[in-house]
Amino acid sequence: MFRMNHPLVKWGIPSISIIIAIVYFSRSAIDGDAQYLSSFVKQGEFISVVYSTGQLQAENSESIDVPKELGSRRLGIYEIKVTNIVEEGTVVDSGGYVATLDHGAVEELRSKAEEEWEKALNAYEDAKIDTNMNLSNLRDELLNGQVALEEKKLILDQSVYESPAVKRQAQLDVERAQRDLEQKDRNYELKKKQDDYKVYRAWEQAKTEKGKLDDIDKLFDALEVKAPKPGMVIYSFDRFGKKIKAGSTVSRWMPKIAELPDLSSMISKTFINEIDVSKIKVGQKVKVGIDAFPEKHFDGEIITVANIGQVIPGGDSKVFEVTVKLNGSDPDLRPAMTTSNKITTDILSDVLFIPLETVFANDSLQFVYVKESRRIRKQIVDLGSANENHVTVLAGLNEGEELLLNVPTDEQSLELIGTDIYEIIQKRKQEELEKLKNAVSERADEAPSQYGSASSDHVVSIKTAQ
Repeated sequence: MFRMNHPLVKWGIPSISIIIAIVYFSRSAIDGDAQYLSSFVKQGEFISVVYSTGQLQAENSESIDVPKELGSRRLGIYEIKVTNIVEEGTVVDSGGYVATLDHGAVEELRSKAEEEWEKALNAYEDAKIDTNMNLSNLRDELLNGQVALEEKKLILDQSVYESPAVKRQAQLDVERAQRDLEQKDRNYELKKKQDDYKVYRAWEQAKTEKGKLDDIDKLFDALEVKAPKPGMVIYSFDRFGKKIKAGSTVSRWMPKIAELPDLSSMISKTFINEIDVSKIKVGQKVKVGIDAFPEKHFDGEIITVANIGQVIPGGDSKVFEVTVKLNGSDPDLRPAMTTSNKITTDILSDVLFIPLETVFANDSLQFVYVKESRRIRKQIVDLGSANENHVTVLAGLNEGEELLLNVPTDEQSLELIGTDIYEIIQKRKQEELEKLKNAVSERADEAPSQYGSASSDHVVSIKTAQ
């Protein structure tokens, strides 16, 4: 046991008190009695990633479409209802039952078509009868004309001993009878062609109506939709983006009712916001997680990136569709399962990086608060690639420097250091704008009819932004 008059106790306690006081007042000199959280500038490998959710789909699938008979133009059926369909996920054999289309609509159409065919057939028979009657009368007139001509010729022959006037009159009668016969012969030929065409048209109409009736009968027999091959039935979507089910309407323009996916090759369809899409490239590696099986993870690769964005329903932001192909297969995977995709956009070695929470910004620049031994420095920084937690530092900091995560109380009195870095950043932005303007100008020169005033407007907008 130490005694109170022991030298260590006598001199140690005051010394410790002095050290604590020095540390306390030094800290107060730095941060004005405020308590700050801090982190440090690190150097090493930096991995930039983008996270997104997606949905599993089969890369390849066999479509189950409405019957091809529905595409007949003679039917005039543009859409038809699905009255029954097997439960989604049902495994069917080749030729197995999948769905039933509306028989009632086809039956009603068949009744009308049968009536039209009977009318057309009757019209054809009427046309034949009318033709026979008309031509029979014309043939009688033609025969009478021939008899009249023969009579006139006999009178002419008997007038050989008559006066010239009588002979001349007989000659004129023969000529008149000849012309009348020729006219009747022409009328007969024209009427025969006209009636033949009338009968032909009536027959063609009857044949068309019979063909329509036959098409309806074929369609009626095909309303039971069968599977073209073995597989698992996955519902398709209608024109409103809703899954097809009993009561849904399908058409010959959107004929797919369901599909049989190839589960050995799966993809994840995901959407990336317009802020991050510039980082996404074909060939980038992806870690794909399956929400239904948290323990399962798959390696993947980006195979397509959409060039045109689309607006999210109910929002203003645009997203771009990205397709990720999974490497390998798993019997537990099913279409429409939700995926979590971790896309590696960049891997940098031996770079400086800092937490995103240490970065502050105003209208024109970004900066950090560097904690030094007796002061705080407000430092402009040039930043590069970022991930969900960190961002790389191109200029302005060194490894090991301590950075504040919150704003100092005396922030207004701190001088901004690093204006040379700001000038470098502005110069780089200016060069990027110049490259963009040059690219637009070159495209406008190569295809002025295609770009026209739109390119000029683009250049003007760039100058305005500048």
